[in-house]
Amino acid sequence: MLARRAYSVAELRRALERKFPENAAVADAIARLRELGYLDDKKFAEYFASSLVRNKSFGRYRVGRELRAKLVNFKHIEPAIQHAYEETDERKLLEKVLEKKVRALRLPLTRSKLASLCQSLLRRGFAADAIMKSIRSRPELRTVAEGVEVDANDTKDEG
Repeated sequence: MLARRAYSVAELRRALERKFPENAAVADAIARLRELGYLDDKKFAEYFASSLVRNKSFGRYRVGRELRAKLVNFKHIEPAIQHAYEETDERKLLEKVLEKKVRALRLPLTRSKLASLCQSLLRRGFAADAIMKSIRSRPELRTVAEGVEVDANDTKDEG
């Protein structure tokens, strides 16, 4: 399984227990893999977070959500996110994603298109205030965005 892709400790444990129910050797196998360095949540979290930022252009909130979905130990999540954003400026990443989305958008911009654009960026994990600052900084979007406020509660993670 590890030859195909990396796993977090809990994710591999769950997969092995599903494949080999009630087998005591699963715990021993996990312990041995950790001892040999094949399983390490810290390294996995850093690699996975960096990969999501570079390849998928996800914001902080989404990266955290994806790491939790991979069952990464909670104490490794925030440091991994910090490490990933040492390499990449989140504001520039947001600008890049916004530029790509605006090119695909048919102008003129309506309130419903603006709402859809904002929701799309929120789902990618960017903060609402950063999204609105970026949108208001663009002249073609500013006129519709002036009267719109995004609820900051939309950026909170579930779970």
